[in-house]
Amino acid sequence: MNIVDRFLKYVSFETTSDENTGTTPSTTGQMVFAQYLAEELKTIGLTEVSLDNNGYIMATLPANTEGKPTIGFIAHMDTAPDASGKDVKTSIVKAEERDFIDARYAGQEVIVTDNTTLLGADDKAGIAEIVSAMEYLIEHPEIKHGTVRVGFTPDEEIGQGADHFDVQAFGAQWAYTMDGGTIGELEYENFNAAGCKVHIHGMNVHPGAAYNKMKNAMTIAADFVQHMPKNETPETTQAYEGFYHLVGMQGTVEETTLAYIIRDHDKALFEQRKQFMLQLAQQFNATYGEGTVEVELKDQYYNMREKIEPVMHIIQLAQEAMLAVGVTPRVKPIRGGTDGARLSFEGLPCPNIFAGGENFHSRYEYLPIPSLQKAMEVILQIVQLAVSD
Repeated sequence: MNIVDRFLKYVSFETTSDENTGTTPSTTGQMVFAQYLAEELKTIGLTEVSLDNNGYIMATLPANTEGKPTIGFIAHMDTAPDASGKDVKTSIVKAEERDFIDARYAGQEVIVTDNTTLLGADDKAGIAEIVSAMEYLIEHPEIKHGTVRVGFTPDEEIGQGADHFDVQAFGAQWAYTMDGGTIGELEYENFNAAGCKVHIHGMNVHPGAAYNKMKNAMTIAADFVQHMPKNETPETTQAYEGFYHLVGMQGTVEETTLAYIIRDHDKALFEQRKQFMLQLAQQFNATYGEGTVEVELKDQYYNMREKIEPVMHIIQLAQEAMLAVGVTPRVKPIRGGTDGARLSFEGLPCPNIFAGGENFHSRYEYLPIPSLQKAMEVILQIVQLAVSD
């Protein structure tokens, strides 16, 4: 199966994650996809293929040369809940045929959807690249390589992708997530990240008798949103600037919940942002009554830079691999996170390499086919360069 057909097969699986289920994986579709992947890995010839009860896959390409480091490649199986991933309908078009495709891809074939769902290049492109590279190495035993470990995770998009990843069992000295965007991206700085639930407790009475009695949780929630910094949102920030992002709200007069994500590259500013949410809740409780607003904060991952800088040779290796296949490396901070950020803090240094897609989490997500192919070539080069003297 070629890499394009493999990717198109993968996006036919609905794997949207859901932070509200309390299970791992958070949705059954992810396990269905994981079972398919595990069988495929066995079919192409990988060994030690495992799929655990939480939906984590690991597999091995055994070394065909001795005394070389074990490296890994990781991608995630879930797609973001920001847009539907059900019944994805794809087509291959020329870049010029869609006005939302960047002009840099002029003349290239691009995989798109019918704009009713996301595509799922984040991160099924990464999976297709890894699997296709492993298949190529198996079919070409003349290419010397050390042991290569492969890992596929659930629930990355809801900040839980590394929750049950067994770094010791994975057994690699370092790894790369294939989870970046535009061709050439190479990232080892990411946001510090937290999730924040703002629970607002109201009191409902009959509207005809509500005077001085009703406390409407939804209008208090609206007031809370208005007190958030207006110029510290995703659409008003860039580069290293952090933000608060309102990602969901559910409400009645009696109970309303606001869901935020909090992001900042700077650890001190990150802590200040979390403190701001707590202070704003205190301010609202002073206004609306004690216990009206409760804030629930949960750290999700941290900036991996401090864990990568002591092993910068793994960045240099990736840069050399890109240059070897004609790709210009673009080292930049991630305005997001990857499983690799968490794993880096658990002892597995794990920078991020482009998977090639654009407009992730959107109905206008797309994947230039040359970018997909080049990412696979980068994997092959990394594997070969890792054993060169």
